[in-house]
Parts: sequence; structure tokens; C-alpha cells
Amino acid sequence: MRHLVAVTSLFALAACGLNGTDRYKDEAAGSAAGVAAGQASASDNLADTMASRDGEVAVNDIADPEQRPVMQAQVTLDRAGFMPGVVDGKMGMSTVNALKGFQEANGLTVTGKLDDATKAAIAKLPQVPATRVVTIPADWASAQYYKIPDKPEDKARMPSLGYESLDERLAERFHTTVETLKMLNPGGRPAGAPAPSGGVTPAPTSNATPSPTPSTSGPGFTPQPGPQSTFKPGQQIRVPNIGADRIEPGKVEDSSWQQTLASLGVGTVQPKVDRIVVSKSENTLKAYDASGKLTAIFTVSSGSSEFPLPLGNWAIKGKAYNPDYHYDPSLIVGADKNDEKEKLPPGPNGPVGVVWIDLSKEHYGIHGTPDPATIGRAQSSGCVRLTNWDAARLAQMVSTSTKVEFVK
Repeated sequence: MRHLVAVTSLFALAACGLNGTDRYKDEAAGSAAGVAAGQASASDNLADTMASRDGEVAVNDIADPEQRPVMQAQVTLDRAGFMPGVVDGKMGMSTVNALKGFQEANGLTVTGKLDDATKAAIAKLPQVPATRVVTIPADWASAQYYKIPDKPEDKARMPSLGYESLDERLAERFHTTVETLKMLNPGGRPAGAPAPSGGVTPAPTSNATPSPTPSTSGPGFTPQPGPQSTFKPGQQIRVPNIGADRIEPGKVEDSSWQQTLASLGVGTVQPKVDRIVVSKSENTLKAYDASGKLTAIFTVSSGSSEFPLPLGNWAIKGKAYNPDYHYDPSLIVGADKNDEKEKLPPGPNGPVGVVWIDLSKEHYGIHGTPDPATIGRAQSSGCVRLTNWDAARLAQMVSTSTKVEFVK
């Protein structure tokens, strides 16, 4: 079940096309199954087997042959709450925004550059390598990866709007891109891994097991398997060393939301924020604690010429985890106005991603996206859009008491 937290009426979220959800619960009611699952676990971290193990001695670790200073800054900033968006080792817009936020929070000159003063301040944070080597879980072989169709009516007939491939799922798990994963694993092997006996380097794995035939479909439509992946279950690969992924036992009442957090590498240990400020001109969302200290920054996409960001002060009405999506072509920028209205299933590749944070401004909210690389570069249909992992992290920081400001 997917739930709406602390809301007493149906959504009417027209600007982004999310007109309601039939999965609700009161914040205090909880989910007995989710709590029981958390209490039954003997682990101190309910994340997946690829969770960060900072401070532990890695078994069969493979040293990274490169320094990767930008990627190391990205993973360190991400862990500290200054989110660089896609972790790719490049000094892009989101990384510049993360550096600016970190500089502001630490009383440094705000340049957005990895200058000497900023390097020295970052060096005071817990230091971790830029990358680590993990083994893709074997149970990922049983997952179903479907191609996301273009037509809304076909999307409505999908069992879910999940990942199209194991590659895509892996990239989202480590807050990066498939291209970055391939760069970190030349020839299909972790950078720095010794050549196999005989000196022959294997070609990239391009014959991953196809998705099983889907068990559900709508009249006249059958979901198609997604593209084959470079990587496969059981394979050892190098990934960006993202952290802050500890899921505390008993902390998450909704078991499906707990699974979503694990799939995104997002933990439950997050600061509580008193106020968030979204800047249209800077493409940022800043989060402040009760003392007024900047504790987190995210790069966002917000508004469009047709549905501009509504400047002013707003409140948070509630949160919907893994929400369904009510498609209305009259409310979507660039949509075919001849399309019919459709109810689309939930999933990370849904139009609002994995979470919807409902605002007191009718039809507006803060949500995730199926296209993380476009954040900060493409307009939204009026709402505030983040990467799925950033949206999931923010959702745990805010509550109905958090103030919201939209500024120029």
C-alpha cells in the first residue's frame, strides 16, 4: 500500500497532473506490518546489501587507481546534506549549487568553486573514498524491467512505472548515471581490478537475462521487456561512494516506502527543518533548521511560462509516498490535448517519481522525477521537481509544520 500522510482530503494537484490518490493513512495510525518487519530485523541498517560500511574493513576491496577529487567532494557533500544532484565527477550546476550552500553554511566566500578554503572546510568532514566496490544482489535477477511506453493510455495499463533496466536501477541506487557506471567499470570490470588469468579482458556484459513475460496487461496492450543491461546480478562493480543510507529498524511504518528508500540509497537519519526556500532564479531549494541555520540544499526545476512558480508563503499539507498519477493533458506542458485523462500506476518512472509533498497552494507540490539529469535544466509543469533520491530525502526532513517560501 502507498499512503498519504497527515492529509484529510483528496488531492487536487492539477498543475502537475496528480489529481488524487486512493492510498491514504493518518500519520499516527501507522502500519503494523511495517513496524513488525522493522522490529523483527536483527540488522542495524535495513538498507540493501550494497549499503555503505564506513569505518569497516572491506573484504576483497579493490583500490581505485584514480583520485577523482570532484567525485570525492560530491559524495562528501551529499553525505553532509549539500546535495550535488547526479554524482558523476563533473563540476555541473548541481555541484556548484551544493558548494555554494556548503560555503554559505560555513561562513566562507560563496564562489561555487572547489577553492582552497572550501577544500580545507570539506576536509574537516568525515572523509571517505570517492568510490567503493559492491556486488549487485543476486535477487535483482528476479525483478521485472519493462520498457516505459510513450502513450499515456499504454502507461495506464502497465503493472507499474518501474525501472526499464537493471542499469537504470543501479544508477539511481548510487545517485549517478549509467554512463558514469560504465566509466568506473571499463571493460565491465571495476577500475583497478586485476586482469583475469591469461591477460584477456572480458567485453562488457551485454547479455543480461531478459525480463520475464509480464503477468498483467490491459486490453490490447502487453508491456515489453526493457533494454538489455551492461551489468548483471552477482557482478562486482565500482560505484560512487554515496552514504547517509542507514534505515533505522522500526523507523519506517510503511513497508513499501522502506523498500523505496533502500532502492534509492536514502537513509532515515535526516535533519528536521523548520523552513524551506525555493528560488526560481537560482534553481535551488534551501532547508533551514529552527535556529535559522542552512542544513541542506537541493537543485530543483520549478515552474514554466504556462504554470509559473507561485511566489509567496505556503504550507505543507501532507506527503504521498509512491503515488498514483492522474494524467490530464490540459494541465501538462507539451501534452497532446487530444489525449484522454488516465490514471497511471506508481513507480520511479512515473511523472512525479516516488513522492509528492502537497502544498497549500492548490495544484502545486514538490516531487521526484523520472529524469534526474534534467533537474535544473528543464521546466516543470508548475511544481518543484527534484531527483527521486533528493525528493525522498527531503520528504523525511519536512512536516506539516515546515514553512515554505517561493522567491524569485
